[in-house]
Amino acid sequence: MVVKERKSLPKAKRIVVKVGTSSLTDKRSRLDPAKVGKLVEEMMKLRARGKEIIIVSSGAIGAGVGRLNLKRRPKDMPSLQAAAAVGQGILMQVYSKCFRDYEQHVAQMLLTGEDFTEPRRYLNFKNALATLLRWGVIPIVNENDSVEVEEIRLGDNDTLSAHVAMGSGADLLIILSDVEGLYAGKGKRRNLIRTVERVTREVEQLAGRAFRGFGGMLTKVRAAKMAAKAGIPVVIANGGKTRVLERVTAGEGIGTIFLPEREK
Repeated sequence: MVVKERKSLPKAKRIVVKVGTSSLTDKRSRLDPAKVGKLVEEMMKLRARGKEIIIVSSGAIGAGVGRLNLKRRPKDMPSLQAAAAVGQGILMQVYSKCFRDYEQHVAQMLLTGEDFTEPRRYLNFKNALATLLRWGVIPIVNENDSVEVEEIRLGDNDTLSAHVAMGSGADLLIILSDVEGLYAGKGKRRNLIRTVERVTREVEQLAGRAFRGFGGMLTKVRAAKMAAKAGIPVVIANGGKTRVLERVTAGEGIGTIFLPEREK
């Protein structure tokens, strides 16, 4: 059933899907091809309905951890960057293999912060992205982890997804995580917030306090704030849910939706 606040979502044509590390890796932080395949299958169902898909994907570090047979995910910055450098190509290989089963072409785009702050580079990014979409190619975007220290330390793939959504003129941004969405309260009194009309300081404080242990909810909420201010609705949902992309785009009330603050 379509929820009132989400009645516009089924009309979304261009959709950015941000895939978090937890949606792609196993319990040992290693890339899980089965999880990638599940998400690819869901995305291709959206493609079959005429949707344009842009992926902003984490997982390079996990892929590197698996290939190097490391016992655990590194904690120091040089090791994280090195693992990302090893894993980036592996991540794309897995994506390419899964999409190839559907005869779907994909393209890798590695970006840095300067691609969004330097006008000429930002224009080049938007032009390249528009061309890929016109050709029917699915772009797979990631921040260049091997050189961008801040991305690994702060989880800026969330922020990156907001920039990509704005730069591409997306109709919807879906951020997949390992939690259901944004919660209020703790323990037995914890309740899922279904709708956020506006990201206030109180909402940001709530995300920072309640999700310190989960990692990254505050960056997700701030990314949602950026996109919503640009007129793009954002849904944070659990990537492990069955048919999560289908259900979000159908307007079902799963996850937390951040309503656009103005018309696009």
